[in-house]
Amino acid sequence: MSYLQKAKDLYQMVGQGQLLDAFEKYYHEDVVMIEATGAARNGKAENREYEKQFLASVSLMNDGGVTAITSNEETCVTMVESWMDISFKDGNRMKMEEVAVQTWKDDQIIRERFYYNMGG
Repeated sequence: MSYLQKAKDLYQMVGQGQLLDAFEKYYHEDVVMIEATGAARNGKAENREYEKQFLASVSLMNDGGVTAITSNEETCVTMVESWMDISFKDGNRMKMEEVAVQTWKDDQIIRERFYYNMGG
């Protein structure tokens, strides 16, 4: 399976409400996830906990999707532009748009950098 196909499958799983299953399947034990601020989370355990806390804050996933997706198979890199319309348990609702640049190793994501607008 190509990296492009893996990235498409990952986001299809997320779109079906299987975020944690997709995380377990497609993220490397040594993954580093870097936010737009530059803050990094190291290792699968730390990132798994972050994802669980995020999901615990969500009351409803209203909508979402992938706007664009591409890959460079030679360098093992995929890039995904996506969005989510989320209602949170605190009453806030937000449309989140981001680009994720993913580097793959051993058929799993070893590094993921997010780019998004921090403004309201």
